[in-house]
Amino acid sequence: MTATEELGDEAVSLPAGRLDDLLAALRRLGYGVVGPVVRDGAIAYDRVERASELARGLRERQEAGTYRLERDPRDLYFGHNAGPQSWKRLLFPPRLRLWSARPGGAGFEVREEREEAPRLAFLGVRPCDLAAIGVQDRVLMEGAHPDPDYRRRRERALLVVVNCAQAVPTCFCTSMGGGPRARAGFDLALTELRDDAGHRFLVEAGSERGVEVREALTTTPSTAADQDAAERQAEATAAQIRRSMPAHVAEGLRGSYEHPRWQEVADRCLACSNCTLVCPTCFCVAVEDTSDLTGAAARERRWDSCFTSQHSYVHGGSVHASTASRYRQWLTHKLSTWHDQFGTSGCVGCGRCIAWCPAAIDITEEAAAIVGSAPGGPA
Repeated sequence: MTATEELGDEAVSLPAGRLDDLLAALRRLGYGVVGPVVRDGAIAYDRVERASELARGLRERQEAGTYRLERDPRDLYFGHNAGPQSWKRLLFPPRLRLWSARPGGAGFEVREEREEAPRLAFLGVRPCDLAAIGVQDRVLMEGAHPDPDYRRRRERALLVVVNCAQAVPTCFCTSMGGGPRARAGFDLALTELRDDAGHRFLVEAGSERGVEVREALTTTPSTAADQDAAERQAEATAAQIRRSMPAHVAEGLRGSYEHPRWQEVADRCLACSNCTLVCPTCFCVAVEDTSDLTGAAARERRWDSCFTSQHSYVHGGSVHASTASRYRQWLTHKLSTWHDQFGTSGCVGCGRCIAWCPAAIDITEEAAAIVGSAPGGPA
């Protein structure tokens, strides 16, 4: 049963030529719209006012260490997949000021910084990124110590998913429990269809807020043919996925700490941290204190990476002093010990870490090489 059916609502059809109606409806309901645009030769997310600003008519060529945009003869609004950015930067900003202080009275006047959370509609969330937001919700909102800034931003965000119409070679979402079509967890879901019946969107509501948006649109009831076309598109997209994560990878990695592959991959790894920066679930941060000649001071939180030697530094040196140790920490945490901490994997199969690794290291290949010969791994 889909989220739409659980709400008792029928999916509807919106002509592609009226996509601006959706953007206008979101703005009327008080949301700023952020969608996929082209920036510096890649898909990025930025404010959009009109559908013409979206990255229409483009698709991506992605492989290990490779990313290129090219024209898409289908001329779809959402024919592309996942670029280097994820929605994490809007929910968990790269830099966040926590407090500031100035001399005053007998000491310092400390002011807590509380940045206003914007009311945003995320247009074009891919199912893998929807899964990643779900993982971050569990890590940053549902634990014993929730992140108040993340909570404010997340509660004011409306998620408009666009189901995938094609896969790229770096995708492996199907082996991580996901797929090219979202079934739940969204406010609104769009499936872009273009065939002999025309260019249109199948629109499904997955929450009461999604119903509110859908009811603000002029639509027609979807047909059984539209529903069948959406399912066939999802099945065809899933069939294009060739990469996969090994089964039982979490258990297999538990006995892998002395595996020789860690050093072999470290000889290729640049420890550049690209994989963690493009990952939609990584949440490592550092805290920086600064001051100036006037006596003012501030504390900021910024993204960090477990691939830097400073990240695990304690008095006397880094816990993970070698690249092999840092790569092992990243992979075993994301694919194995996240289950112990958060009850889920830290990977959703988006493939960004493969495409944006300058050394073309493939996380699925490394996991298979290690798990295949580790205790508890597959034969």
